[in-house]
Amino acid sequence: MTAWSSQESLHSGAGTSSTSTAASRTSVSVTYEKEKAASVAQETLVRPDDEDSHDPTSTAELNAAFATFLDAYPEYRQTWIIDSLRRSDYARLARTEETYVDYMGGALFPESLVQVHADFISRAVMGNTHSVSNSSQTSSDLAAEARAAVLNFFDAPKGYTVIFTANATAALKLVGESFPFREGGCYVLGADSHNSVNGIRRFATQAGANVHYLRSQSHGGLDIEETHTVLTQNKPSSSSKPSSSSPCLFALTGLSNISNSKNPLSLIQFAKHLGYHTLLDAAALAPTTKISLSATPVDAMAVSFYKMFGFPTGVGALVVREDFLRVLNRPWFAGGTVDVVQVPGTLVTMAGDLREQFEDGTINYLSLPAISHGLCFLSTYLPFLPLRLTALTHCLASTLLDLRHDTTKKPVVHILSRLPNRRLKHIGDHSDTGSTVSLLFLDADGNMLPNSFIEFAAARRNISLRTGCVCNPGGAAAILGLQDDMALLESGVTLKDFESHVGHELGVVRISLGLASSFADVWKVLKFATAIATRSERARLMAEWKLYRKENGRCGHGSH
Repeated sequence: MTAWSSQESLHSGAGTSSTSTAASRTSVSVTYEKEKAASVAQETLVRPDDEDSHDPTSTAELNAAFATFLDAYPEYRQTWIIDSLRRSDYARLARTEETYVDYMGGALFPESLVQVHADFISRAVMGNTHSVSNSSQTSSDLAAEARAAVLNFFDAPKGYTVIFTANATAALKLVGESFPFREGGCYVLGADSHNSVNGIRRFATQAGANVHYLRSQSHGGLDIEETHTVLTQNKPSSSSKPSSSSPCLFALTGLSNISNSKNPLSLIQFAKHLGYHTLLDAAALAPTTKISLSATPVDAMAVSFYKMFGFPTGVGALVVREDFLRVLNRPWFAGGTVDVVQVPGTLVTMAGDLREQFEDGTINYLSLPAISHGLCFLSTYLPFLPLRLTALTHCLASTLLDLRHDTTKKPVVHILSRLPNRRLKHIGDHSDTGSTVSLLFLDADGNMLPNSFIEFAAARRNISLRTGCVCNPGGAAAILGLQDDMALLESGVTLKDFESHVGHELGVVRISLGLASSFADVWKVLKFATAIATRSERARLMAEWKLYRKENGRCGHGSH
């Protein structure tokens, strides 16, 4: 029994080989000029109007805005297939009238993925993989299929394996707790990194290794020349291979979840040539960017599947070179990782399969068929995303920057994150940034409006966005200009203390686009920003917010 057989009705690319899938994608691109002649028919797929809307005026206004958008970004028409997907697999957004712009926090699952998965597991008998029964063998076969799907999706050459974890954080922790840090070794990472990458420094310092941070630029991301210098100055002490006497680990964030900066993956090769072991946090990068481990053979890469295609939560992976696993040393053992345990006593023989030594307890075997399904699903649409999301991000950012308060004509927002430097023109092109806009909203006098107010007001308009430092304090400090203040922090400091010091709420308003994003989402965010720019509407929302805080206590803002 295989999970792929139940996938046939999900999308046309399902169940095909990687070669035929690639051919299908090429065909879509090559035949676009022919399809252009049928653009009138396709217009019904691209149109942004909400068919459930009961406001004809609003729908007409949206359609007029969309026509203007297409004049400015005609390349967007090439992504009509995702507008069709939006209608077939994300109809709940229209039904609930929710505008979802928190894809960096988590992708929305396609309805067909959940339906196919529910149908499959309702017909399959799956048991714990740590047995030889028929049900256990079914689960083991499906787990092996999911591993193969992950390796294929990331173009992993021979020598890689997949360790399933709870999420990307657990995958990063697995490396951190097992890496042989010691005196003379080091851990090098960027300041613009997620806290799950920052957290590895505890394992390094406890073992006597040095920790070196790479400074974040004002719009996030690494300075390449400075990174080369720091890596060279702190390289392992002997040979061109990772040193056994002073092992060093370089952790690279592929895409910042707050500054929107992409770091060049070539830094991994540079570090490897100096003798570093390498770790890639791809949790934010993988949902919208094709990653090839053949082209970038990093030692280990961490991902979360819910960030990629929304379902299931609670499953991530460490995609890792088997020779790197041999360098690691688990600090403990658990069910599933061992062959023999002496009790009472001290003897332990770890599992003979190297991968099994790193998968603690029972893997989430009931969810793994959805990984195979989800990767097949995402592979169909991934080539279209950079072109589509770059156009939407350009439109969103440029319109926000032009927006002015109705009374003082001062800017409504201050965008802090990195914006795309170039527009893409063709399917398959790669963007130089992500599709996240981190910003502050300003009042009519140019002062920062509280992020908690913006989050409250957005929720009132059914807009799901995120506020706070989003678990990336270094990136937040860089784009907010608070690096010197960060350096002054003392032991025991709280978030309240820090906010009191700087005189306002910390963090940003983060708007992040993803797989199912459409022009309608951008338009609704812009309508919301226009309301903030209007004195009467802003005053009304502010009064509601203050009343809410009075009745419910201080309304906090996000942190993850």
